[in-house]
Amino acid sequence: MKLLIVLAMLAARAASVQDLSGKMFTFPVQNDRARVRLITPKQEFRAVTVCHRSFTDIKRDHGLFSMSTSGSSNSFLIFWDETNKEMEAHVREQKSEFRGLDYKPNMWHSICTTWDSATGLVQLWFNGRLTIRKYVPVTSAITGSTMIILGQEQDAHGGGFDSKQAFVGMMSDVHMWDYVLSSCEIQSYVDELNFTPGNALNWKALEFEITDKVLVEPKSSICH
Repeated sequence: MKLLIVLAMLAARAASVQDLSGKMFTFPVQNDRARVRLITPKQEFRAVTVCHRSFTDIKRDHGLFSMSTSGSSNSFLIFWDETNKEMEAHVREQKSEFRGLDYKPNMWHSICTTWDSATGLVQLWFNGRLTIRKYVPVTSAITGSTMIILGQEQDAHGGGFDSKQAFVGMMSDVHMWDYVLSSCEIQSYVDELNFTPGNALNWKALEFEITDKVLVEPKSSICH
């Protein structure tokens, strides 16, 4: 375990594929460098579902999932706006806001976000609670070389990081699909039951690269 932590805290570590079941990424510092790049072979998305679990105590804006392409720094972005108390889903620079969410600090939250180019509809599932569907005028595929980042929000393809938007906390169970997951599958994910792993990003076979101070640790649990 000590060796794993030392390796993870090197300035940059070569990409590797690992089964991260029962583990989490820990982001312990606020800066504009600490991040994890997630690598997917897919270069076209006509629909997207991203699910993740996060745990933080920060009370400011922060990015949760940032995917850019050469044509758009916010090809698919999940972002918490502290001022307006809203979770935002950005698809190719088009934003949807979801309010009324109980985004409490110091607890795990399960968040799933979907978008379908066939309809332009975006939807958020927050701890298993369904939000309303919202429309964004993006009805064509997201294409091009992708850069997926956890821990930072991209204002340029693969860069443009701002420490004031950095994520500090823990993140786990990140999956991504190139289709809209069914409500039953999303509920299974939230309840940590059997579900179809992501075909674009799979936490159980995740290719990733760590930069700066990010650790891979066993997922925190409460002992009874």
